[in-house]
Amino acid sequence: MGVVDTDLAASVAARLAPAGPRLSLTEAADVVIMLRDVTDQAEQHVRDVTGLHGVVGPATVVDRPGWAKANIEGFDVVLAPLGETLLAKQNKLAAGVTSKVTAVQMGTLLSWLSSKVLGQYEAFQPPGQEGRLLLVAPNIVETERRLGVDPHDFRLWVALHEVTHRTQFTAVDWLHDHVRSEIGELLKATSLDDPEALLKRLKAVRSVPRGSLAEMLQTPEQRVVMDRVTAFMSLLEGHAEHVMDGVGPSVVPTVQLIRDRFEERRRHRGNPLERLLRRLLGLDMKALQYAEGSRFVKAVVDEVGMAGFNRVWESPATLPTRAEITAPLDWVARVHGTAASA
Repeated sequence: MGVVDTDLAASVAARLAPAGPRLSLTEAADVVIMLRDVTDQAEQHVRDVTGLHGVVGPATVVDRPGWAKANIEGFDVVLAPLGETLLAKQNKLAAGVTSKVTAVQMGTLLSWLSSKVLGQYEAFQPPGQEGRLLLVAPNIVETERRLGVDPHDFRLWVALHEVTHRTQFTAVDWLHDHVRSEIGELLKATSLDDPEALLKRLKAVRSVPRGSLAEMLQTPEQRVVMDRVTAFMSLLEGHAEHVMDGVGPSVVPTVQLIRDRFEERRRHRGNPLERLLRRLLGLDMKALQYAEGSRFVKAVVDEVGMAGFNRVWESPATLPTRAEITAPLDWVARVHGTAASA
């Protein structure tokens, strides 16, 4: 028995997911065809910019319930060790009730998030299965309409980001194991199975927290790991952002217009309640990762070139620390032994 009743979670998410933009069957089919086509186009561009050679393949185009279901399955893989720990401390009846309550909560949360995500590389799959590149068709169409940008250019721009993530995980052979190891460390340090400790941290919050719920509920041990994870995620997201814009107008003619309007949308997204939810769920931290990571990658590439930047992929020891993400030349000095311009 897992931590989450995955079937129930997927059912809740599918019922509550907001309806997408109106499309005829022909229009929907055309969107799917174009998204798969631009994913194929993106492969070579990502290779040219990054110098990395990863696994190639078609995108999996999904709707909002499909995205939620994929993430629920991914959570099930990630949380399996925690489920074994909790089951050992609870009887089967209590564990079953917990898994259903958690499923309703997860399904509700993912139904809301399912309308916010344009795509992702789903790295966490059961043993023996490769990761999947997901593109959420209704969200891409809805966003390009709101921004008033060229559909082909926008879809290629999004595909470049997600293909970069797939390239990172498939070109760097130790990356999957590193992420799983870090998540394992987080789960070892978790005290979610200790209600008293959890309650103490909740009581320590006297008002609406400035950070996310995840930050609020972290143990001191988890914060050490989260510093490493935050730096790592900033690197991945910044690298993908660099590629999105680095291909230039010869590949995406309206890239600057798309970037300008997309950033404007990020700055003025949602009503006050949605902005509060985004902060509590850590989505503001995600936006910060994009910005800080992008600045890190640009500074390092400017200093030592893309080949010099690619030393980040040599081993976990060459990954930037959280401090180095905001001080890129410190990383250059540590890894290259010099901060002099290449």
